[in-house]
Amino acid sequence: MQVPLNQLSAQLGKGLRSLYTVHGDEPLLVQEAVDAIRASARANGYTERSSFTVAGAHFDWSAVLAAGGSLSLFADKQIIEVRIPSGKPGKEGSTALQQLVSSSVDNDSTLTIVVLPRLDKATKTGAWFAALESHGATVQIDSIERTALPAWIAQRLQQQKQHVKAGEEGQRTLAFFADRVEGNLLAAHQEIQKLGLLYPAGELGFEQVEQAVLNVARYDVFKLSDAVLSGQVLRTERMLNGLQAEGEAEVLVHWALAEDIRAMKRVKDALRNGRPMPMALRENRVWGNKERHFERVLPRISDATVARLLHSAHAVDGIVKGLKVPEWPANGWQALHRLALQTCKACSSR
Repeated sequence: MQVPLNQLSAQLGKGLRSLYTVHGDEPLLVQEAVDAIRASARANGYTERSSFTVAGAHFDWSAVLAAGGSLSLFADKQIIEVRIPSGKPGKEGSTALQQLVSSSVDNDSTLTIVVLPRLDKATKTGAWFAALESHGATVQIDSIERTALPAWIAQRLQQQKQHVKAGEEGQRTLAFFADRVEGNLLAAHQEIQKLGLLYPAGELGFEQVEQAVLNVARYDVFKLSDAVLSGQVLRTERMLNGLQAEGEAEVLVHWALAEDIRAMKRVKDALRNGRPMPMALRENRVWGNKERHFERVLPRISDATVARLLHSAHAVDGIVKGLKVPEWPANGWQALHRLALQTCKACSSR
């Protein structure tokens, strides 16, 4: 049974399941979900807890299975937590997890929580995950995207009885806050808590937030791709500066930019050859947010523009590897800025 994160509290209120699986790549939200399950379990008499972290291929699964089948003399209910940071339990682990699932059926003395990172499509089709999903409650935790971050911040502020001003000024305050904490939800949570300590309940002005919130944003090349394809020039510049400051490899940043340009060329060629857009995207492995960006951009970007972007990507490939290219900056990061902005402007709404 799949349980959306925002409905977990309601589900727990209706009664505990004997098996929960929490998976996602936002440590803060994963921990909060696990904490909520634990709190509900403690309120229902689960007084003991055993935790196991699966590390390496030689992990001893027998200890997990033994813990699930034993209780101390002083407790009649227990929590068993199994954390698999890699998301890959291996052959022995797959068998053990399916045994855990079998033992959890109609078991009101042991509550099992399995914690996993974000899983790809292939992993979700595995027998062990299918067993977890079929016989327990599964909570999938998705990343908070930049577009949703201001609303998330506002909701968290509201929980501590604070809010920004109404109207445009409030939206500007939330946008400023989001820019400072993008890609770092744990830090966002800490900054929100800081505001609760610094200021009383009620309205927060822009100046108060500006003075209190540190610049703790973290960027990665995949979020950079989203910013470029969205045509967000200022965000693209900010992310490139952040990646450079964090010491990201120039060749990796170039790979992300060039791969999007090459994908646009491949899909454009497929469309010219009569492929419908959904088929062309699927055949070229364009999924998720990138799929939506391509659907918006490709019908109006010309073949000549894509060809120019490919030429620029080729030039920057040489620059980040130490070559000099006429009419291009010799500095790799300056060249990456130019390439990213060229692509960004080509993808912007007109």
